Amino acid sequence: MTGAPGRHVVVGTAGHIDHGKTSLVKALTGIDTDRLPEEKARGITIDLGFAFLEEPDGLTIEIVDVPGHERFVKNMLAGVGGIDLALLVIAADEGVMPQTREHLAICSLLRIKAGLVALTKADLVEPDWLGLVRDDVAGLVRGTFLEGAPVLAVSAKTGAGLPELRAALRRAAEAVPARVSDQLPRLAVDRVFTVKGFGTVVTGTLAAGRLAVDDRVQVYPKGVEAKIRGLQTHGQPVPQALAGQRTAINLQGVERAAIERGDVIGLAGTLVASVLVDGTLELLPDAPRPVKTRARVRFHVGTSEIMARVLLLDRPELEPGQSAFARFRLEAPVVALPGDRFVVRSYSPIVTIGGGTLLDVDPPRFKLKAPPHLAHLTLLQQGSPEAVLEEHVRHAGASGVRLAALSGRVPFGPARLRALLDALLAAGRVIAVERDWVLHPESFARLRERAVLALEA
Repeated sequence: MTGAPGRHVVVGTAGHIDHGKTSLVKALTGIDTDRLPEEKARGITIDLGFAFLEEPDGLTIEIVDVPGHERFVKNMLAGVGGIDLALLVIAADEGVMPQTREHLAICSLLRIKAGLVALTKADLVEPDWLGLVRDDVAGLVRGTFLEGAPVLAVSAKTGAGLPELRAALRRAAEAVPARVSDQLPRLAVDRVFTVKGFGTVVTGTLAAGRLAVDDRVQVYPKGVEAKIRGLQTHGQPVPQALAGQRTAINLQGVERAAIERGDVIGLAGTLVASVLVDGTLELLPDAPRPVKTRARVRFHVGTSEIMARVLLLDRPELEPGQSAFARFRLEAPVVALPGDRFVVRSYSPIVTIGGGTLLDVDPPRFKLKAPPHLAHLTLLQQGSPEAVLEEHVRHAGASGVRLAALSGRVPFGPARLRALLDALLAAGRVIAVERDWVLHPESFARLRERAVLALEA
């Protein structure tokens, strides 16, 4: 596969504090991603930074540089949710450290599928020591998505190994599948700022779909509407942004104070904000303790961090290394789609303990003593696309559901959703009240039965 013109691949750094992530990015791209005065003064990365590499054939490798300090892991989580590849950075003179392990675990929980390892500061160590570090790295990544990935010794100071690293990044980027562009456009906001003369600007990675200048959009979950005044990708104005691109959006009609990291930009009326979400929860094997139902946790999805109560649906507690269906009762609304990965960190002490996959972002309500909807979740997890869509129509009940309402609850783009719905209609598995308003046959039968009883009364 070659770098197709216009291809964009997002790489996220990962690794312990002071292992040279930012220096490596600068050596690769010429861009210093530390932009905050405090970062310059302290010599550490506190928040997210951004850089890019442009290849001659049109492939753009966009790099999200994340902080390594344990206090700023929540900022790291805001940066890695939209990446295609992980660049795990390990200082050769220190080797594997606590945030090396935590960042790798987070990338694994988010189901990042590929990446590579850079052993920085290689000029500071002898070859024998470097060999020992390579052995440690092999043990660290065994059984993870980085097993068998390239491990390259580099020095940002001398430039040694940088051409080989850049070539390896390119090969890895070329192997990344193109993102699906027919799904609903949504961008999780990771930065918000004001540009004099232009107004409010937000940045993030466009997860799916496309956005264009003059589109009417909504800031979720707040509901504020705005118009796209301008778009930029890696510093250049563009008429539209495509799935997978790091994107800056100049918004007209909304103040900077009305938007924050964790918000989502999408087309008006297409996404769902909810304080209840259902999914699978898997605890890391080295989680410090079991998680009990109703435990308070930190829930990370997209670029947001929200406090939540975890409600286990089939057991009182979840042991390290186990997985189960769970409901999260959130303290603020979240905007996501089924299939999105999330990460859970304990309330105190703040450590990463697990993660999972969202199955239902607007689930049916039930009392805690009522039977948990395990069959419903099993179908959403394992069913065919047609079965999943039928299940959502079934759970809409007697009022049925409109196509527009379904779009933010299923992991399909509008065109595929329409095609799946037409197939269900043709098979008689759903009934059309109107073209874009459908009802499940079970609900229709109950309505007819009630009508007959009412007429006979």
